Amino acid sequence: MTPTQQYIEILTRLKDGELTLFRKHAGDRLDERVTGFDLFTGIWWPLRQKNAGAPRREVAWLIAKLYAASKIQPSNNDNETLACQLRKCCPKSEPDKTRFRQRVDQMLVLSIDKIEHFLRWALTTIALNGYSLDWVKLTDDLSIWERESTRYKWAEQFLNNNEG
Repeated sequence: MTPTQQYIEILTRLKDGELTLFRKHAGDRLDERVTGFDLFTGIWWPLRQKNAGAPRREVAWLIAKLYAASKIQPSNNDNETLACQLRKCCPKSEPDKTRFRQRVDQMLVLSIDKIEHFLRWALTTIALNGYSLDWVKLTDDLSIWERESTRYKWAEQFLNNNEG
């Protein structure tokens, strides 16, 4: 099991109160409040000590908050990446389709420290449509979000079969 898979497994076993605490930290930096910091470091730090390949702290914090807020079931299906699931959710009619695509485009140009709001929108959209998500792939992608190739791949996955 990869360190990212281990991290997602830990998140799936959190109790309701712990998930609620993460939800309360939406938009917060990790060092903003002690309660969130303590819970997060108790989860992340032991994993990081065992394996330097564990998700970066900033990404792991973001994923913990998003996972707690979304209630989207984890999947191991390669076709259930965030971009692929958004493609399935894209409205068919104009102007909704244009606005939706603009939102995805906006998300793709944001830095990791500015993307939380758009990821919340994306996850809410996916959840409302009843889809699951490959949380491991999302975490791994966000860990290398600075690479242009990661964003390009998301754009490609979103546009695949979405040209009509």
